Amino acid sequence: MSAPARFVVGTGRCGSTLLSRMLAMNGRVLNVFELFSGLEPDFRFERRAVSGAELAAQLRLDHPMLTMVMKRGGEVPEVVYPFENPAARHALGDAVPWALAIAIPRISDRPDALFDELIERVEAAPTRPLAVHYREIFDWLAETHDRTAWIERSGTSIDFLSDLAAFFPDARFVHIHRDGREAALSMREYAVLRVAVAVMNGLAGDIEYTHDELVRLEREDGATIDRLLETRSPIELYGRYWSDQILNGARARTTLPDERFLDVRFETLVTEPARVLTEIADFFDLPRDDGTGRDAWIDRAAALSRGLPTLRAPALSGSERERLDQACAEAMTTLGR
Repeated sequence: MSAPARFVVGTGRCGSTLLSRMLAMNGRVLNVFELFSGLEPDFRFERRAVSGAELAAQLRLDHPMLTMVMKRGGEVPEVVYPFENPAARHALGDAVPWALAIAIPRISDRPDALFDELIERVEAAPTRPLAVHYREIFDWLAETHDRTAWIERSGTSIDFLSDLAAFFPDARFVHIHRDGREAALSMREYAVLRVAVAVMNGLAGDIEYTHDELVRLEREDGATIDRLLETRSPIELYGRYWSDQILNGARARTTLPDERFLDVRFETLVTEPARVLTEIADFFDLPRDDGTGRDAWIDRAAALSRGLPTLRAPALSGSERERLDQACAEAMTTLGR
């Protein structure tokens, strides 16, 4: 039997990583970090049947933006691959496959071996819909690590909520969202998104945001990446990026019944963590952690909260604050903020 599909969705810098770390405190639940967000957008929800070999080739790819930022010393806390381990296959600055950099090391302390096993299984799979491939990956990872449920969480996944809902028609979704102005400011301070949003908005020239084009940009004009890493691009670019994701998600949300979708505010999660986590556990119908009951993992998870971060938007200059407010206004209203 396939485990029910459960997803945490959100924008970049919305608090979804913290929520995933909290949910991972339940020892019966496998939390998969960022499987989808590293796949090529034109491929990850392809409707045609796909061979195992084709999917394996995609899983072997790095994300060039991640590679470019990390090789320049940019901090990327989501990446937990053990570069410092002498036995590790990859060194810092290598083009590490996305899943191996972020997801797999959170599942196993032998990430290279688990990744090899995953690729071998995927490569041997027959041609079939991607939805079947994905569900088998999640179920296999859960089963082999003695978990009875799985939750996937990818940054910016609210943007492709409609695809997730189509691929997993039984899925339940927890949407964590944050004040858009604070999310945008956090994006601009976060090295990968600072550069990525600038590139998407043409500040690196007229290129498509694809694996091949990003590799070409690095090869032919790496100085542009250096410049963008040191630049604070106009804040409204990040506000619009956040807003577009929220509005795309809101359109998809209208197709889902209430019992499949739960809204959670980041600000409430970090100030009332035990209450919010209990609500999420009930909504997801999560298995009990162990003999001590559900509350044991929730108490441990709640302890990860450090409270509400210092707000950044009030410190902006008048002009910059106004541009950011305008960029976020429609989506903030949509969220009821």
